[in-house]
Amino acid sequence: MSKIGIIGAMELEVETLKSQLTETKITKKAGMEFHEGILNGCPAVVVRCGIGKVNAALCVQILIDLFEVTHVVNTGVAGSLNAELNIGDILISRDALHHDMDVTIFGYQPGEVPQMGRLEFPADARMMELAKASCEKVCSDIHCSFGRVVSGDQFISDGTIKDRLINVYHGDCAEMEGASIAHGAYVNGIPFVIIRAISDKADGSAEMDYPLFEKAAAEHSARLVADMATYI
Repeated sequence: MSKIGIIGAMELEVETLKSQLTETKITKKAGMEFHEGILNGCPAVVVRCGIGKVNAALCVQILIDLFEVTHVVNTGVAGSLNAELNIGDILISRDALHHDMDVTIFGYQPGEVPQMGRLEFPADARMMELAKASCEKVCSDIHCSFGRVVSGDQFISDGTIKDRLINVYHGDCAEMEGASIAHGAYVNGIPFVIIRAISDKADGSAEMDYPLFEKAAAEHSARLVADMATYI
């Protein structure tokens, strides 16, 4: 039977999903609370991992080792790197990579983790399609597309850095956890997808836009994930 692990970095990204769980059991580990129960008929574990790539990597490994999840979904918000992605839109990961990994001096590509044999971590094709179908069903008025998630331990609000993430890494959105979750799922052979609602434009306006739009964006992403659980 399928069991879905749902990760959000912040409480507002998972609070709606936790409230929808039935038969809930809470397990505390590594400073995180893992809420285990049933979400729309599917066994699920919902957890706030905290902000940043290390927290995200710890979380996904615990979900796999302790809770034996069969699928991983990362829900949350991100800054747009794509001119066609506006605040409120939803991006579904095609793949993800670390934009703060740089071992180019030894011949690796920017973002490539040494000795892994690949640059990006590809999302599961079926989960991508399920996410798209759920978005069209429960967020029909919201633009939804596939793209690349680039992650680093940095909130992007500088135009020069934004341009680098676009030109060097070909990112569609930037945030701080997705690539680590993708990385952890990939090395464990667990299918994953990242759902990102756009909360800001990752430029000079980000400081003003993010607090204003983050809650609405997070709720859109969570609504999509809850519907997806029905079909996992």
